[in-house]
Amino acid sequence: MRIFKAILILYSFAVQASCPVWTPARAALEMAALGNQLSDWDKAYYAQGESRITDERYDALLKKYQAWQRCFRPESALRQPELAQSGKVLHPIAHVGVAKMASKQALANWMAGKTDLWVQPKVDGVAVTLHYQQGKLHSVISRGNGVQGEDWTEKARSIPAIPQSVPDRSGSLTLQGELYLKMNDHQQAAQGGMNARAVVAGAMRKLKATATLKNFGIFIWAWPDGPRSFSQRLAWLGKAGFPVMARWSKQVNNADEVEGWRERWFTQPLPFVTDGVVIHSNPIKGEYWQPGDNTWSVAWKYPPATVTTEVRSVEFPIGRTGKISAVLNLVPVRLDDKQVSRVNVGSLSRWQKADIVAGDQVAISLAGQGIPRLDEVIWRVAERTTPAIPDTTAFHTLSCLAWTPACREQFLARLVWLSGKSGLNMSGVNRSSWLRLMLSGQLSHLFSWLTLTQEQLAQVAGMTPQRAAQLYHQFSLSRQQPFKRWVRALGLPLPEKALNTIQDDNWQKLLSRSLTEWQQLPDMGMRRADRLVKFLHHPDTEALIAFLRERGICP
Repeated sequence: MRIFKAILILYSFAVQASCPVWTPARAALEMAALGNQLSDWDKAYYAQGESRITDERYDALLKKYQAWQRCFRPESALRQPELAQSGKVLHPIAHVGVAKMASKQALANWMAGKTDLWVQPKVDGVAVTLHYQQGKLHSVISRGNGVQGEDWTEKARSIPAIPQSVPDRSGSLTLQGELYLKMNDHQQAAQGGMNARAVVAGAMRKLKATATLKNFGIFIWAWPDGPRSFSQRLAWLGKAGFPVMARWSKQVNNADEVEGWRERWFTQPLPFVTDGVVIHSNPIKGEYWQPGDNTWSVAWKYPPATVTTEVRSVEFPIGRTGKISAVLNLVPVRLDDKQVSRVNVGSLSRWQKADIVAGDQVAISLAGQGIPRLDEVIWRVAERTTPAIPDTTAFHTLSCLAWTPACREQFLARLVWLSGKSGLNMSGVNRSSWLRLMLSGQLSHLFSWLTLTQEQLAQVAGMTPQRAAQLYHQFSLSRQQPFKRWVRALGLPLPEKALNTIQDDNWQKLLSRSLTEWQQLPDMGMRRADRLVKFLHHPDTEALIAFLRERGICP
């Protein structure tokens, strides 16, 4: 009992830690706004057959609402989709659903000790019950809440893939499966879900049958009271007019084999949309089936191409050239094999156009090279607090060549560029190295590190003697770098082609060039040349060049 109470307390703390810091009035406002929107989507989907939001987006927002319920209304039952109230009928045998495996190891643990295991694609469609009596199709019922659903029998009779009769005329036969939209060589990895489930649901909920029904297939994944042997079920289903399952059911012995089929079906052409695989073992008798109580089959879903998460805060980092961008700090989410907690929105103007604040729900995907990308805002909180924006006039190409507290971000970005591959190429000198030196008060301008001794470096907080020696060695080696690398380190706004063209090897030659001479270089025009001359002859730049010349660097 004590252990149980301790678990409850820890769970309570975990829930509270993830709850928004809202007043009761704010919580009521936000829940009312999202609740009303979910209700509108439910009515459109279940009553009118219209899908106004993708399934993934809807599911994410429903989970968010349920999370708010746990935070602010723990005594209330969790909200569920508002199913159509008309035409409800009981399933002969309840739909149990399947648990989702988080990893290959979790699947291996579940498979341990089980026999007669089979894997199938997890077809992405709409779950239904097919009920036959004396061999004739008696009813087709939507999954609903697992116990009762909508009567779709009349429209189902217009679907050629559903047999109107089966060989078994002994009594009652119940099958459960997935109505799906037939596809031609669909590749899940490349094309995603294509909202196929919504097409099926929409057509089945329309008042009258449409031509779309002829494009539907049926994939049987459960025969609650069928033969115990899975292969016997497949053989009978094939003879009864359900041939699809036999082709897409594979016997497996371990998680490695499941993983192989999962990867193959993710990339190869299939006749339907899928969102993972389902692994089956021998079920209990159908009379004992209850929603949510399934120990004989599980799903291992594909990693989503897009995930939904919440914005925790908005930051405005300032880059080396003074450009201000917007970055969203997110509630961490798993995307493919990456843990994503930040995403760059881009420019200030793009962020302002997107209108994103803390509490908003956003969709994130991976762009080229696995870089997180903002796709869209899927829900905006009702009460909106806009974060303070930096003064855009204070930061520019010539600002923050020297250290001030207000210049922390741009000055640090300049140092990181200076030591990087495009600059002086200092091995092992990274952002954290510069940040330590900045916080120690040892840096006054962009090149002041040249005056630091190894002893001074060793006195920096958190700096070991070995690390101090490494930094000092890299700082000393930088003196041997060619002139053009020092030009890059200074941050001169000079295109690479133009820099490679000039033969200058000291600061004096560089400073003596006229505006006209700069314009004649590749990739240079009037505006670039003018900007370059202003940068080069700015008092702060001239002071840095004088500092370098005094220390014998390309004098």
